Amino acid sequence: MKLTIERGALLRSLGHVQSVVERRNTIPILSNILIEGSKEALHMTATDMDLSIVERTPASIGQAGATTVPAHTLYDIVRKLPEGAQVEIDGASDAGQLGLRAGRARFSLATLPREDFPAVNVGDLPHRFHVPAEEMRALIDRTSFAISTEETRYYLNGIYLHAHTQGKAKALRAVATDGHRLARIELGLPSGAAEMPGVIVPRKAVAELRKLIEEIDGAVEVALSDTRISFAFADVLLTSKLIDGSFPDYHRVIPTGNDKLLTVDRKSFMEAVDLVATISSEKSRAVKLSLKEGHLTLSASSPENGTATEELEASYAGQPIEIGFNSRYLIDILRQIQGDNAEIALADAASPTLMKDPANGAALYVLMPMRV
Repeated sequence: MKLTIERGALLRSLGHVQSVVERRNTIPILSNILIEGSKEALHMTATDMDLSIVERTPASIGQAGATTVPAHTLYDIVRKLPEGAQVEIDGASDAGQLGLRAGRARFSLATLPREDFPAVNVGDLPHRFHVPAEEMRALIDRTSFAISTEETRYYLNGIYLHAHTQGKAKALRAVATDGHRLARIELGLPSGAAEMPGVIVPRKAVAELRKLIEEIDGAVEVALSDTRISFAFADVLLTSKLIDGSFPDYHRVIPTGNDKLLTVDRKSFMEAVDLVATISSEKSRAVKLSLKEGHLTLSASSPENGTATEELEASYAGQPIEIGFNSRYLIDILRQIQGDNAEIALADAASPTLMKDPANGAALYVLMPMRV
């Protein structure tokens, strides 16, 4: 294999594929990426056996061929090369070696046989639909913060993606929860998604997808079965196994009878929560909200740091109530609200609280209170 490629194009693609490769691998071949030169393009593939990525990058191919090289080593080399450099890759310079040349710099990298690299088998994915990249970014941003990191509850370690029908209204819903908070957002149901099964997309796949579509303007093609999902856009194909588990019935934790409605300026509220939480203990991060007509007081205290309070103007006409929240969870939700105000519907100090975005009726959040 012989090819020449511009350093910037190579670095961009390597940045995408190498992030899938785990830094520590007990299986040597999984530390490598598969590089294949053919048809005026360089194809690079990386996998951790659950998640795989294939990316095509235009290149000048002198001789077709394929081999595997250490992902992070190759990325670090290309990252340190001067901008605008032309990178020459020669996979036939020596048995088990890959030659790389840029200007006066020369490298010889150890390789492993292409045959040892796991086959990336996408399989049959019968359900296919398209989601605009902008909507996919919003879907991920407004739900991924609530994904659980608790491995024992593995079925919460991803975003639950499913088609939802209520009367004549049809939507593609994304839901994530860690048991303390829940985020739900919906889009208009894309053509081809009506018969899709409900699937749980793993946290790592969600994170990689979000990075890859940061600057994409077109649509993302989503294809899935009961066990796998793929996302195709530009010259990238990202494929992942799905979490094999049942997502809990999230409808049961979304309150419907919360009758105490608080409307408050989102930015001022978020800044006040952040400010008073400086005093709260690192473990609990608790802040207390004290509500009475037209008035909101935030407070926090800890034996080691003292106390803090701040008062805000707010629209509230219900009975006085005091309720505590984890400040970090509260701020995470407030960051996703697009409008100037946040709407918060409460029941009592021990029941789930519902938070909505007046500027985006498709988004909904639930936050469990805590004792303070």
